[in-house]
Amino acid sequence: MSKVVPFRSVLIFGGAGFIGSNWAYCLLKNTDSRVHIFDNLSRAGVRENLAWLQRTIGKSGRLRTTIGDVRDPVLVDQAVGGATEIYHFAAQVAVTSSVDDPRLDYEVNVGGTINVLEAARKTGRRPFLLFTSTNKVYGHLAPQGLVAKAKRYTSSDGRGTNELQPLDFYSPYGCSKGAADQYVHDYSRMFGLPTVVFRMSCIAGPHQFGNEDQGWVAHFLYSALQNRPVTIYGDGRQVRDVLHVEDLLRAFEAARLHLEKTAGEVYNVGGGIENSTSLLEIIDEIEEVAGSRLRYRMESCRPGDQLFYVTDYRKFQQHTGWRPRSNVRATLESICDWWKQNRRLFPEPVAPVEIATAGLQEVPGTAS
Repeated sequence: MSKVVPFRSVLIFGGAGFIGSNWAYCLLKNTDSRVHIFDNLSRAGVRENLAWLQRTIGKSGRLRTTIGDVRDPVLVDQAVGGATEIYHFAAQVAVTSSVDDPRLDYEVNVGGTINVLEAARKTGRRPFLLFTSTNKVYGHLAPQGLVAKAKRYTSSDGRGTNELQPLDFYSPYGCSKGAADQYVHDYSRMFGLPTVVFRMSCIAGPHQFGNEDQGWVAHFLYSALQNRPVTIYGDGRQVRDVLHVEDLLRAFEAARLHLEKTAGEVYNVGGGIENSTSLLEIIDEIEEVAGSRLRYRMESCRPGDQLFYVTDYRKFQQHTGWRPRSNVRATLESICDWWKQNRRLFPEPVAPVEIATAGLQEVPGTAS
């Protein structure tokens, strides 16, 4: 007797963005799910991502799109109505933008999340809901025993940051995402919604239109490929861990498949200590992958920037068995391959002779 596969009606807020479109593609290619994308199409590249998904699925009728804003409670209610799973990725995503307009940041990240939670609660069907938060909820962090070496900071704690780290939002962006992830967490405790919060580090991979404020790994790589200078804030020894987007997609499915453990939980999800890198170190890797130098200028550290953040993902690993598979080099290579196949989506490279060198610096010891 064949096994009955439960019907999956998946709603993705922010579904045309980098993470959302990769998740939608994964579901459309590998499952029988019906996928509903809800997106305001305001970010660079999202229309291209949506066209990619539409080409992928053809006329099967399994992909539905709502062009709308998560701040609109009526549209959100309508979208949530038939969903069995909800993935909430819609957000204002940049610290700098939150400083420029804290109210907009609050309305999108907190108000929009309340709209999604209330719509899910009012269905009475308790759909699975996964919310992507950020490591910025931990503030600027000042790890004990931080040592400055030639190309990176190192910490005496070799495991990174776990979920017991006190929250310290610091920036308007940290405040709004932190408030939202607490609402998601407490809607599980108060109303029985099976919610999961991922506090994520640096996610990178194909279909990412990175810029200075969000998606910095892709932004650095594209800049090397296009011969465009970037700005490094601080001394370049800041450390982050990098997670390939395909590993994140596996984490989404792991969270859903292990709801008996994951419902109501908050997890730090990232590449971990084995996939940690400083800005200076990843520049070396980028130059090898791109086959060209990355030019950059150095400026003062920005308020709230973390000198050292590495994810300790052991709690999620213990609950689901998940762990990253791709390393930093493989992640860069996958982005580079995608860029080469989609050069038409990016500005033309700048000829080397056209680059102004005034104010550009290179730290001794970086690859040339």
